Amino acid sequence: MAKKLWGGRFKKKTDPLVEEFSKSIDYDNKLAKYDLVGTAVHTLILKEAGFITKQEFSKFKKALEKIRKKIDSKDGFKFDPKCEDIHTNIQNMFEKEIGNLVLKLHTARSRNDQVLFDLKSYCKTSLSHTVELCGELMDTLLRVSKNNKDIHFPGYTHLQHAQIVYLHDYLEAYAEMLKRDAVRLNNVESSIKLSMGAGALSGVPINKDVYVKAIQKVMKFMGDYAEKWNAKDDVSPAIALDTVSDRDFVIEALSALAILGMHLSRISEELIIWSTKEFGFVEMDDAFATGSSLMPQKKNPDVLELIRGHAGTLYGNLMSVLTMMKGLPLSYNRDMQLDKPPLFSSFEIITKELKILPGLIKTIKWNKGAIAVAIEKDETLYATDLVYHLIEKGVPFKKAHDIIGRLVKYSLDSGKRIKKMSDNDLGRFSDKLKQKDIIKIMNPSRSVKSRISVKRKP
Repeated sequence: MAKKLWGGRFKKKTDPLVEEFSKSIDYDNKLAKYDLVGTAVHTLILKEAGFITKQEFSKFKKALEKIRKKIDSKDGFKFDPKCEDIHTNIQNMFEKEIGNLVLKLHTARSRNDQVLFDLKSYCKTSLSHTVELCGELMDTLLRVSKNNKDIHFPGYTHLQHAQIVYLHDYLEAYAEMLKRDAVRLNNVESSIKLSMGAGALSGVPINKDVYVKAIQKVMKFMGDYAEKWNAKDDVSPAIALDTVSDRDFVIEALSALAILGMHLSRISEELIIWSTKEFGFVEMDDAFATGSSLMPQKKNPDVLELIRGHAGTLYGNLMSVLTMMKGLPLSYNRDMQLDKPPLFSSFEIITKELKILPGLIKTIKWNKGAIAVAIEKDETLYATDLVYHLIEKGVPFKKAHDIIGRLVKYSLDSGKRIKKMSDNDLGRFSDKLKQKDIIKIMNPSRSVKSRISVKRKP
């Protein structure tokens, strides 16, 4: 095991099983660049507070630049699996560069505060990136919607034919969901305030103004790593006990990602259903489908099924952190180490889904013929339009509802199409029903445009 950040109190070495069980380097290595940002700020703070000299700070800065290049290398950051966590790993990297000077690095610093800074930085960056990906999927949906703006489509409630809509109504509905997701993710990101100086739980003997000035200066050095910082923010913790034990921002991020995942699952389910032989409304592009190892005719929507399946993982990640936090007393507890795997998992899942869906959706083939046949075959899609027709003729709504309900049942039982019924046939239900009016009413375009409470583009 590599050098630890603690140990003076202990007479025995840690049992190897405990070492393996408690280490987090295998997953918290993702925080390396954020930990380096925090270290850049911290070394400047130590200089401003008088804990290290200008010469020592200069050595730290040179080491920072070398380590940053390693983390930014194209080959990727090679973390040391023998280290307890990423904080220890980076501290050991500093020791290789500056020797015993590293012994001053952890002055007025606790991993409790350190990991919180890293995790908040990771969340802010990842949330912003997710918002950008949401925007790209929204744009794709709107472009596909615009390119197919004249396609009428059966609208459903309870998966039963309800009323005729436009295809773009469906696509824009999902774009609207993503718009809400983007707002939700942005709200979570903006609510996360980076903080330093909480120490282990009760603060450190450094004036809070030193932290603000240090962040303002180090932003220039760290560039994009610090892009989410607001240099005007007060970074000192309001209540240190709460600060080091706060994981609300993790739970809020997981919640927003779970809701986003639910929306992606819903559109996936929609497309899965529409791609079946029973519907035949869409066909996936070959590049986004898979086959069967036994049945050569199969073309499976595996991507969509995995997105649907991953919704369960996203929900589970949220529940795992909620459950982990529910019984923890103040302040920091090691249980909190387990917030990272679910958080990283959710961001990785959502990122992959948002990257693959635009390509899948823009290459979908819409079977206009099958969609038109589905509408033509089902006259019940116009039932509500017929009710409104009778209301315009002075028939009360409840009575009109009953009349059209009986007319639809007669049509289904007898096999007679309503369009083909004579005035005498229609008169059995109401003298207000005439064939010439029925033919005009049973028009997809007229049906959709009659609902003037909704702004429609075509």
